[in-house]
Order: sequence, then C-alpha cells, then structure tokens
Amino acid sequence: MTFEAILPALKAGKRAVRTGWEGTELFVELQAPTTFKDDPLNPYFLIKTDDEAYSMWSPTDCDILATDWQLVD
Repeated sequence: MTFEAILPALKAGKRAVRTGWEGTELFVELQAPTTFKDDPLNPYFLIKTDDEAYSMWSPTDCDILATDWQLVD
C-alpha cells in the first residue's frame, strides 16, 4: 500500500508499518489532538520500536513514496 492509502486508516486510529524496514520498527500511529499544560497539541505521528519507547516520527520522502506499507494489529 502507499502512504496515501494508509493515511485514512492512521487517522482512524490504526497502526501501520513498512515491510521494507529492516530494524526494530514495530509500527507508526497518529497521536490524536490533546493538551499539554492546558495548551492544545496538534496531532503528530509516533513510532514504536522493539527496543525503545515511543518516539515522535516524521515520514521521509522515501516513506511517503514507498509502496510497502501495511496495516498491523
């Protein structure tokens, strides 16, 4: 799948991964809008890896143009 194809699923709370990633990447997901110290936070992507906690994630050009995205449970 393309990033454009999985984006609606990410917005709906699903998780996705690139099958071409050869590392500890488990999935990315979209963090819904929330607040921090009573100020609004915009939505942002998180990545979960096998050996680390969640980290903020921004797709690269390669990620956006890739066709090896798939949804995960």
